[in-house]
Amino acid sequence: MELGESKDAAPEAVETFILNARYVGLLAMLSGAERLVSKDAAVDAVQQPPGQTTLGTSLSAGLPPITPPSAGAVITADHAKFEATCFYISPIGAADSEHRQHSDLFMGTLIEPAVASFGLSLVRADQIDKPGMITKQIMEFLVKARLVIVDMSYHNPNVFYELAIRHMMRLPIVQIVRKADTIPFDVNQMRTVIIDTSDIYSFAPRISTYQTDISSHIRRALEAPEAVETPISIFFPTLRATLA
Repeated sequence: MELGESKDAAPEAVETFILNARYVGLLAMLSGAERLVSKDAAVDAVQQPPGQTTLGTSLSAGLPPITPPSAGAVITADHAKFEATCFYISPIGAADSEHRQHSDLFMGTLIEPAVASFGLSLVRADQIDKPGMITKQIMEFLVKARLVIVDMSYHNPNVFYELAIRHMMRLPIVQIVRKADTIPFDVNQMRTVIIDTSDIYSFAPRISTYQTDISSHIRRALEAPEAVETPISIFFPTLRATLA
């Protein structure tokens, strides 16, 4: 406020600070929370042998840093938002519908814990609170978010439309599906976490296993974002969509 900025600019300033701190290695997972560390501690962590760190045991340790728009550039709040986000494509449905209950269960029990381990926040279409056209905002997350997790359960047509857009962008993606649903031919060659929800006795004992499986897929996707494989990248390897 001393610099003449309004209070409304504070959230954007905080978000930009956090993303730049994470980019230079001054944020680390400690005791289950992301905290600022000293420059010396960050340097010591980088110098540790592979697989070891003095800054905690976060699953995100060793992941590539957030890439700024251009070399040496400060990450803007808009870029920061998408680089720190995992967008969750899911059959949402009306409130209290089976599809909404399914999506809420997967999101709260499996997806959020796995995503949080990588320092990413999770966003689902119905949680977008920014004023404006919802379809445009969904498109922005599809083409800009650092990671997308897509739930193909129930064979929802909107889900597959959004999945196709992400495929065209050739950006990191993780697929999940209920065991009760077959994976359509066009995407069944991609790695997919299959989750048995046939009854509580099949699902509950494997919750931690499903979380680990999803985390493993996230790690592989983020470690090599340029190597993402989709039907488009396999059959048209030179075809790339770019943002102006």
